Amino acid sequence: MNRNYLFLFLFSVVMTVSGLASLPPVDRDESRFVQSTKQMVETGDYIDIRLQDVTRYKKPIGIYWLQSAAVALSGEGAEAPIWVYRLVSMLGIALAVVGIGWTGTKLFGANAGLAAGLMMAAIFATAFEGRDAKTDAMLLACCVAAQGALAQVYLAARRKEPVAGHLPWIFWIGQGLGILIKGPVAPLLSLLTAAALFAFDRDWRWLLKLKLVRGVAIVLVIVLPWIVLISWKSGGAFFHEAVGKDMLNKVAQGEESHGLPPGFYMLQGEESHGLPPGFYMLTYSLFMWPFGLIAVGAGLQAINRFRDDPRLRFCLAWYIPFWLVFEAIPTKLPHYVMPAYPGMALLVGWLLTLPADQANAPLKRWQSWLWWATAFGVVVVSIGLAAVCIGTPIYFAKAFSWWSIPAAIAALVTGYLAFPRQLQVPLGRIAAIAVGAGITFSLLFGVIAPSLKPIWLSPAIKTAVDVNRPCDTTVLASSPYHEPSLVFLVGTNTVLTDIDGVAKHLLADPACALGLAPVKEEQKLDELLAGQGKSAKRLTEIDGLNYSSGDKLALGLYRVTP
Repeated sequence: MNRNYLFLFLFSVVMTVSGLASLPPVDRDESRFVQSTKQMVETGDYIDIRLQDVTRYKKPIGIYWLQSAAVALSGEGAEAPIWVYRLVSMLGIALAVVGIGWTGTKLFGANAGLAAGLMMAAIFATAFEGRDAKTDAMLLACCVAAQGALAQVYLAARRKEPVAGHLPWIFWIGQGLGILIKGPVAPLLSLLTAAALFAFDRDWRWLLKLKLVRGVAIVLVIVLPWIVLISWKSGGAFFHEAVGKDMLNKVAQGEESHGLPPGFYMLQGEESHGLPPGFYMLTYSLFMWPFGLIAVGAGLQAINRFRDDPRLRFCLAWYIPFWLVFEAIPTKLPHYVMPAYPGMALLVGWLLTLPADQANAPLKRWQSWLWWATAFGVVVVSIGLAAVCIGTPIYFAKAFSWWSIPAAIAALVTGYLAFPRQLQVPLGRIAAIAVGAGITFSLLFGVIAPSLKPIWLSPAIKTAVDVNRPCDTTVLASSPYHEPSLVFLVGTNTVLTDIDGVAKHLLADPACALGLAPVKEEQKLDELLAGQGKSAKRLTEIDGLNYSSGDKLALGLYRVTP
């Protein structure tokens, strides 16, 4: 059993390690997180959260502390590369996978736990989040720890068995750390789960076995010190920004939709506002790929049996209420529902424990329609991923990548394996699907995406600045390219401004300053400098696509002519 946990941990690490170093900082959310952490390291202030001179009071401190610890352990200080920050996310997914294996083992047996862990290690959502240095991977680990403990307390109460003493500790520590990572998400998941169970069982007394008073004290010990410090340091601004603006606006209103496909929202970390319910159903096939169909089949069988099995009630209560609540909230991002996915993964493990005739019992008509709709989604996503692997290098880099062929084959073979003829999928086939997904993601995120040079403007600008830097103290001013990845790579002092600001920056330090501006505005820059008897010298040109805005840019790197 312990070997299974070690295997799941190592398997998850192998699944996510490709791309940690080769994939440049992703705009905009990841780059905002890592730049804020970098500034903590630079300033030694580990309480306040800032992005350059602006406060960043949208999320609590937890992820910044963890990333700061990774930077400290690397020994590279503020110059630590992006992969150091991403180690926290890789670890978060690995811990979540082990936690799912642990929960599945306790509920349904060792093979079920192994199957659930393999599934969660190999879906698109965890593959992306494990390579993205922000909150969601470590939040998933906290949610799984808390929910895994809650499940075992619930089952022990239903069976009238004693509750293991360590379970309340795990639950409350998971809640406290989850709050430090991303506010109320982890408590909300557990509250919704408990509420759904109460609605069915009409019994809340099992919750007393969590030792509520002691538990709340544990959460306060974890969370309260930083809350007091940030309240004092920000003068209450943190709660006004994080709760009053960020959280309540997401729940209460939907602003305009950006009008981009869901994949762009996840890539940028930009939320889609005002989307109607059904968004997460539409994105399910991608973010649960390749196991979406297998999970739906297991979930439908569980719905037909949950009245007689409290384990199934818990798994469904884990997934369905959380999903429904986030469907109702106007502000959406595909990975917001990721904490609910383990409930589905556990049901895949459960289905393995049934005799074949029971596991593959006929579905009701509406269930068959849902199953076939999900099957269509698996086909579309599998073909789509293969097309992305082949097409994106041709479209963006104007070159064919030979790595595209094995990546596309892996995506298609994995999709084929993930389209089973029966609802019950053997453990060996689950493992094969997971390996196929791992190959697909490793090539896509680790090789193909980094090769799309035209979309990675910030690394190209950093290279140009390093090559043409006239002084050790050189500072860059940039217009109109204002992406946070540029600040992270080129330096915290980078000035994000307009063309007039670039001219003023160059004039203020003509010997050392560098400016970045569109080539089409070169004449205007020259005119602004000419008023002070200076002229601009273009050192190099950087062409590419700002994928955050969709703008094609031709940027010149300038300095004042000596």
